[in-house]
Amino acid sequence: MAPSRPPDGTSVAIAAHRRTVEPWRQTVRGGTREDRMLREVTVWLPPEIADIEPSVPAAVAADMDDALREIAALDETHGEHLGSLSTLLLRAESVASSKIEHVEASVDDYARALHGITSNASATSMVASTRALGDLIESVQDGAPIDLADLLRAHAVLMAEDPRERAYAGRVRDLQNWIEGSDHSPRNASYVPPPARTVVAYLDDLLRFANRTDIGVLTQAAITHAQFESIHPFTDGNGRIGRALINTVLRKRATTRRVVVPLASAIVARRQSYFDALGAYRDGDAGPIIESFATGSRIAAQESRATASRLAVMPEEWRTSAGRPRRGSAAAKILDGLLDNPVFSADEAAERAGGATSSVYAAIRTLHESGVIRPLTTRTRNQIWVAAALADELDDLGTRIAARARTR
Repeated sequence: MAPSRPPDGTSVAIAAHRRTVEPWRQTVRGGTREDRMLREVTVWLPPEIADIEPSVPAAVAADMDDALREIAALDETHGEHLGSLSTLLLRAESVASSKIEHVEASVDDYARALHGITSNASATSMVASTRALGDLIESVQDGAPIDLADLLRAHAVLMAEDPRERAYAGRVRDLQNWIEGSDHSPRNASYVPPPARTVVAYLDDLLRFANRTDIGVLTQAAITHAQFESIHPFTDGNGRIGRALINTVLRKRATTRRVVVPLASAIVARRQSYFDALGAYRDGDAGPIIESFATGSRIAAQESRATASRLAVMPEEWRTSAGRPRRGSAAAKILDGLLDNPVFSADEAAERAGGATSSVYAAIRTLHESGVIRPLTTRTRNQIWVAAALADELDDLGTRIAARARTR
């Protein structure tokens, strides 16, 4: 067994990962001679965690209590625009989680992809991540257990449009994978997960832990995530599904009932610290990943409450900017649904507003000229529009969380 890390005031001792040597041979010829001649690889074997009882130091427990208070305050945010807040936070978490994997796209690209407009591959991937996260969280509503079928469905959604990984979408890997190093073999990899033949048993053990109700929820979410990343059960998409598990655990335990916590925005700001915390977990100390999640969750929840306040005043700001259109007019009807439907086409606006098509087009022109909406394409016909302030708030929320995370 690998030696555990020495304890300190924030350490949470768990069994360290073991290492063992496995035979290796390329199945697809490529790379250097060293890649082709590699015959064995050292893999990491995580401990079983289903029945562990991690002891959390007082200082870390206090940080977790602070985070849980902020999460509860966010989840209790009431008002007529709660649905809009929930959707925005879901999208913010998915966008940031994608960025951790160096999947980058502008907010407007993302909005285009949300509306089904052909966009860049990164934006399409972000939309898939949003749907996968939403589906996974929805699967545990009312306390339903997290099960393997739910994970596989979420992964299928995530990878369905990926041309390289589509064949493995929704499937546990049946081959050896690795992190970093050569593209053609595990040579010089920074981490080699356990062999494929062990993955299903490891996932069964992980899900037993993830479905417990007798352990602190942030401790459970952090260890569930770290263990999933160590198992690395898919050929790709492990990071995004693993981070989706964080909010799934929070929802399963009823820590959140309405919203997701955009923790990934804090993680992406301190990417190397996040990877270091995963390394510490493998060495036998869950403290860094738990503490990181507690701090990041607190910051994310606080900034999300600021976003909730901003959403609450947007409709009145829009009405003022648009010259306070009369009640029942096409412009007023478009504005009334703008928080819940921030990306729309002229035809969709006409369907919601009713009345003459000419009045809808005139209303769209007014909202555009007043800066309430902006176009997402260069088309002259069949244009797609987005609520400018809402799109900017999606971007700004991640920026604010990241800025605070960097200075903690």
